[in-house]
Amino acid sequence: ILFYSILYTVPREMDLQYRSVWCVHSEGWSTHQSNCFPSDRPPHQRVCVKMCEWQKDLFEWRFSPWGPCTPSPLLPASRCVTAQRGVQSRDVVCVQRTNGTTVSQHVCEAFSAGPEGEQACLLPCPIDCVVSAFTHWSTCSRTCGSALQQRTRHVLAAPLYGGADCPSLTQTRPCNHEKAHPALCPSDQQEYSYSLWVGPWSPCRLKGTAPVGKTTMDRGELNQPVNPVKGSKGPQNTVSIIFLHQCNSSFYNVIKKDDTVNFLFTPSLCDHDNSPVNFRSCVMPRDCKVSDWSQWSPCSKTCRTSDQSPGFRIRSRSLERAAIGGGEPCPALEEKANCNVLEDTLPLCLRYEWRVTNWKPCQVTPLLSQQDHRHNNTSILCGRGIRTREAYYFLVSDHSANNMSIKSKFNRPVGRNLCTGSLPLLAESCFIPCQKHCPLTPWSPWGPCLHDNCLEPQGRRGFRVRTRSVIKESSVESDSCPHVSEAMTCDDPVCFQWRVTSQGPCVLQNGSCGPGFQEQTLECLIATDETVSLKKDLIRQPCEMPCPGDCVLGHWSPWTSCSQSCSTKHREGQQSRSRLVLALPGKYGKPCPSAPELEQRRPCGTHSCTVYYWDTSPWDPCMPNTITDENEGNSTTPQMENDATCGTGVQMRQVTCRRAGNGHVLPKRCPESSRPDSIRSCPLPCKIDCIVTPFSEWSACPTSCLSGKLSRHRIIIQRPANEGQECPDTLYEERECDPPPLCPTYRWQTHRWHQCILVPDSVRQAVGGPAEACGIGLETREVTCVGADDSPADMTDCVRWAGLMPVPVRECRVPCRDECSFTSWSRFSQCQGCGSWRTRSRSLIGRSKKRWRCQQEESFPLLEKEACPCSEFHTQPQGPWSPCLLSPAKNIAGHPFIQGVFHQSQKAVQGWRAQRKNSECGHGKRFRALACLDHMGRLVEPALCSSPGFEDESCHVPCSTDCKLSEWSNWSACSASCGGGVKVRSQWLREKPFNGGRPCPKLNYKNQQVSEVLPCYSDCSQYVWEVESWSMCVLNPPNNLTSAEPPQPVCGEGFRTGKIRGGENQDEVVDDSLCDQDEKPITVETCLLPCPAHCVTSEWSQWTKCTVDCNEGDLRWRSRSVLRWPEGDHTCPDLNQTQACINTTCLKYSYVYSDWSSCQLSENAVCGRGIKTRLLNCVRSDGKMVELSMCKELGPSRGKLSAPCEVGCPVNCLITEWSTWSECSHTCGSQSQMTRSRVVLQSAGEGGRPCPSQLSQTRPCPIRPCYSWILGDWRACRVEGANCGEGTSRREISCVVHWGSLSGPPQPIPVEDKMCVGNSQSKVSKMELLQPCIIPCPGECHLTKWSPWSSCQLLCLDGRSFETWGRQARSRAVVTQVPENQDTCPSQMYETRPCRGGTCLSYEWMTGEWRHNRRLVWCQRSDGVNVTGGCIAQNQPSAIRQCHPPCTKPFSFCTQNGVCGCEKGFTEVMTSHGFLDYCTRIPGLDHKKADVKTTAGRLRPEHAWNKNHIKDWALQPLGPGTTNTHMLSYRVILCKKKYERQKQSVMSVKENSWERNRMSISDLCGSSVIHSK
Repeated sequence: ILFYSILYTVPREMDLQYRSVWCVHSEGWSTHQSNCFPSDRPPHQRVCVKMCEWQKDLFEWRFSPWGPCTPSPLLPASRCVTAQRGVQSRDVVCVQRTNGTTVSQHVCEAFSAGPEGEQACLLPCPIDCVVSAFTHWSTCSRTCGSALQQRTRHVLAAPLYGGADCPSLTQTRPCNHEKAHPALCPSDQQEYSYSLWVGPWSPCRLKGTAPVGKTTMDRGELNQPVNPVKGSKGPQNTVSIIFLHQCNSSFYNVIKKDDTVNFLFTPSLCDHDNSPVNFRSCVMPRDCKVSDWSQWSPCSKTCRTSDQSPGFRIRSRSLERAAIGGGEPCPALEEKANCNVLEDTLPLCLRYEWRVTNWKPCQVTPLLSQQDHRHNNTSILCGRGIRTREAYYFLVSDHSANNMSIKSKFNRPVGRNLCTGSLPLLAESCFIPCQKHCPLTPWSPWGPCLHDNCLEPQGRRGFRVRTRSVIKESSVESDSCPHVSEAMTCDDPVCFQWRVTSQGPCVLQNGSCGPGFQEQTLECLIATDETVSLKKDLIRQPCEMPCPGDCVLGHWSPWTSCSQSCSTKHREGQQSRSRLVLALPGKYGKPCPSAPELEQRRPCGTHSCTVYYWDTSPWDPCMPNTITDENEGNSTTPQMENDATCGTGVQMRQVTCRRAGNGHVLPKRCPESSRPDSIRSCPLPCKIDCIVTPFSEWSACPTSCLSGKLSRHRIIIQRPANEGQECPDTLYEERECDPPPLCPTYRWQTHRWHQCILVPDSVRQAVGGPAEACGIGLETREVTCVGADDSPADMTDCVRWAGLMPVPVRECRVPCRDECSFTSWSRFSQCQGCGSWRTRSRSLIGRSKKRWRCQQEESFPLLEKEACPCSEFHTQPQGPWSPCLLSPAKNIAGHPFIQGVFHQSQKAVQGWRAQRKNSECGHGKRFRALACLDHMGRLVEPALCSSPGFEDESCHVPCSTDCKLSEWSNWSACSASCGGGVKVRSQWLREKPFNGGRPCPKLNYKNQQVSEVLPCYSDCSQYVWEVESWSMCVLNPPNNLTSAEPPQPVCGEGFRTGKIRGGENQDEVVDDSLCDQDEKPITVETCLLPCPAHCVTSEWSQWTKCTVDCNEGDLRWRSRSVLRWPEGDHTCPDLNQTQACINTTCLKYSYVYSDWSSCQLSENAVCGRGIKTRLLNCVRSDGKMVELSMCKELGPSRGKLSAPCEVGCPVNCLITEWSTWSECSHTCGSQSQMTRSRVVLQSAGEGGRPCPSQLSQTRPCPIRPCYSWILGDWRACRVEGANCGEGTSRREISCVVHWGSLSGPPQPIPVEDKMCVGNSQSKVSKMELLQPCIIPCPGECHLTKWSPWSSCQLLCLDGRSFETWGRQARSRAVVTQVPENQDTCPSQMYETRPCRGGTCLSYEWMTGEWRHNRRLVWCQRSDGVNVTGGCIAQNQPSAIRQCHPPCTKPFSFCTQNGVCGCEKGFTEVMTSHGFLDYCTRIPGLDHKKADVKTTAGRLRPEHAWNKNHIKDWALQPLGPGTTNTHMLSYRVILCKKKYERQKQSVMSVKENSWERNRMSISDLCGSSVIHSK
């Protein structure tokens, strides 16, 4: 129980806290402290700290990242659905902020509570261990006596997240499990079996040093340390070997019956040769020696960056002596440590960024197709285009930098290796303004003859002018438009004229007829605009009213239009007018004038037909204005787009008078009032000088002892314009590096091998070895490092320049007396040519000739052969041909990157078509590698075949062909004769694209053409019916058959005819079919010729117009006047007439817009901004299209007739030129190749030429041989001189030549070891050629080898995984050889490792077919592997089928369907609930009477083997009157007892046989015994 006391302060910074501690009983009462364990007593005081507020900034909490999530608590698998609860923990400490020193947590707790050290987390559900199926049973461990068999399985998936651990991987059973007793061993076999066991070798000892410890010991003494004695050191540049000896431990493993016993060394019990078992010659270990550490290199991080990662520094040391004889290997020769961890004290780092040049001029040429005729004149192109720029990497200026040397590097291009960001945009679309086609209105009619200046008229010569105007909606500058005014000279110009606007009735002077006067109102109008009235006047004109009986004439008709607009030498224009006779005269009346007097003619259009107009040249470039003063010149002007302006300048152009269809004429021929300006002000563009970057730093020379070149370059940032300073000619410089130093030449020098040295006799005698000095020993040689002049050199130089040091020591053998003796090898025989072999031989000498063992040539060969040296070589083509390679464009900027600078070739924008054609097609070369082989098919250097390493041949790349279409057809006629319609023109497919050419536009599927549709307009008044004149009213002839001379009527009804013609609005007669037949006027009508005494009126005036709305009460009217008053009782008809509008011409009109046309571009544009148009039509309510003037009453339309639009550009793929060829990808082998590449600057779009498929190309490099050390397979474990124990496994290393892959093909071929000396793949150490291994002794329990790694498996949910790394597992099972050693066996092992490329695997329960109500149930993985574990135990199907309720009725059994059924010969009787009630025999199957006597003891055939067990049964009545029911019940009870005994006896004979051969009661006792209930 703990109670804290009051805080008590000591006279220090640290304070103490106290508490009381006492001992209590478990029931709660206090007791003496001796009753509690002193070791469990809690401390009664602790140190505490009382902190001041200012000390808060000195300490802080520091915590580690969260650790892995571990299950806590474990949930049963049945409760876990998708995840389980877990816990994560982390370390939380209190540290000083200055140095990170850890202090007591109480310090930080004084300021704030500590962060949480644990938190909850989620884990997937537990995954149990999954193991494979068992292997087959092994053979017996012994042939007699007690022996075991094993079978093993391996781990497929280790348990995860608290899943069940792996079960036992081994099953063991006795070999004689089918027999009651094991077979006894033969009497002549020894009771014990012996095997020689050896332990590990002891450390190497010096000569003359006695062994430490025993050479024969038990296993408990094997691990005692033995201190070796080290020898003296040799000179630094010489390798010397000190011969020593080493011993090992050995004992005999004795198996006596079922036990294993270890005995001391007893040579007589072991069968082995006389070779020493427990000693051998060895090399005294000598550790590797290295020099002292060098000084630390400067820190790699000297400035502050954004990643906040620390820098590093390096120090190194050199090798002075290599390790020998298993000495300590060389430590790391280089060490790296962090530095400059606190970045706040460091200056900011220099920053590098991309910088781009100014955009180059916009070019439309890359958008043209191959067949475009505008390639010949690209200066007129306009619209959307492509422009490019270059990019380079440079040092960003830092204003805080004071170092002038650093500032001088600003704006210099730097290397590409300093670049970290992505490449900026180097190509984009642009726009060149077009000189647009000027949309103009049609020419107006020729105006009247006017003075050039009506305010100051001069002479009698004037001008007739017609004009046209620019459509306002087009927003086109007037500079690009043609002339809009034309003039013709004329005589007698008139600027003002009088016009009669109204006239009153004729006022007679006397009477009702005769002369009188008439008032007329006159207005003075401007000849060019008759709507403007300058003056009005009222005058009186004489008139005459016809008397009754006089001839009455109509008014003069208007003058017809002039037959010629102008006059020539052969033709003059004329006008005419006429009047009609409205009433014939009476007998005494005033006669009518003659016919010629009824028509008048006059000349018109007498002026010349020559047309003149002012012609203007294009504006000159803007020039400085030297006329205006400085103040005017410095005035601000609007700036041009994207260009700076430097004041105001002037532009000039020529203005001349031209005659239409001819050359220049005098200016007086054109009206001076319409003369255009010839000078105007303009914003003056500034001069732009060329700007280039400074030269970059010179590139570095090669660091090795090889020659090279260095270069530097500069970039054009801005090209000159407006007569600015031109760019320099030199943009790239190159020079040779300084003479490089000579490459050092060092080599290993080896000396002859010394005499083979064995273990000394004293050692041999001390350990009881053979007295003869023979066997395996060691021999050495000296290895020194020498320079080019064979002078001694430091070993470090040879390690660096000459490769691995040759072997200074090797095994040797001194033959013993009883060993085979041979003569020396003879000389090799003479070679017979390339491909032959040479041989040498030896022979047995002495007693060896008679020994059978020495005569085995497999062990002791007497003949050796080797291949003869040969210098014949041949080449062999290898690999496929490279693609056809074309030469790149020759320019210094033709590479994508030169020292990190990105260039776009000038040809790409100035001559795109030629550049693309030359770089993509034409004649080139393709290459194929050649391998140089010797006579044995081994790869050698290409120089031996006098070959460059490749062959080439000419090739051709076909040029691409764009889709070719025909020229545009002519526009078709307008589809509508009146109002809006469409006109069409088309292009047809002539040639499909080929080899990456520009694709075709979307063509019509049927006729393979593309069409363009535009709206068109036909003037409804273009073709009109024209009534020339009505004839005089002709009276109808009288119907008088008797009169020979009918009188001529002078008045009455008649008819008149009108002459019409179809004509254009320019009075040209056309065919009648062109005019609207529905509107064809009448040509004959009735008329009334007044009699002399009748009233004569004029013709009706035109009907007044109805309103647009056509209201129901609207009227229209017309009138006529009296030309001759009547006589007598005759009166005049109505002079006014009205008519309701609703029943006559009530037609409504409305505006209708046509569809938009396709987007129209300038004729010099390929794509970009254009204009789409539509037409405005006037449609009558009956659907007929009429003149647009009919809709004027609706007011102007509000919709636009034109709108801007965009035509997508067929952007061709824009790429850079090929880079320079890279270095070969491999230094040797057949896979080495060089690469060049290019970059896409602009992807293809909108039907442009696609990018080429090859953005990188390769060509083969010369095939050079690869030499590598290759390791062989590990040999079987071998214990030298013993049967079991610790031995070694060896593998060989050999030098092979290969084609770049050790796995082939072709397969590597062995060559001499000297070919691998100095190879970058150094030879492996001796430790990699030998590995320790253990051979278990007979009866010893051990582990198997590691199983193969299982397949990579991911953690998945519903067949999907969110992991990138999976897991693999492998395991080692336990092998037990004798049952008594099972307790001493090691534990089974398994391990896992991460893997990539895993798959999702699922597990499912599988079942077999039912047999006797049993079936097999197993778990199977989704890849078909049978496993144990993985499947959910709760979902395991039943392996035994049982009926519910149990089948207890006689003659019943449980069927395959899980219900009770009856045996053969019986049928089921079911209850009302569907269960079996009883079984009854099927009638007719047995003809004999089925009673107790005849059926007792009958057995079923398949169970006849039970007859012997129940033959003692008989019927024994119990007394008189006993019924069969009682007797049968009693016998059933007795039978059941016997049934139990029978089951026990059968089970004792054979395990599990009862379950497979289950018997019913009826089988044992007879079915008829329990027939009755």
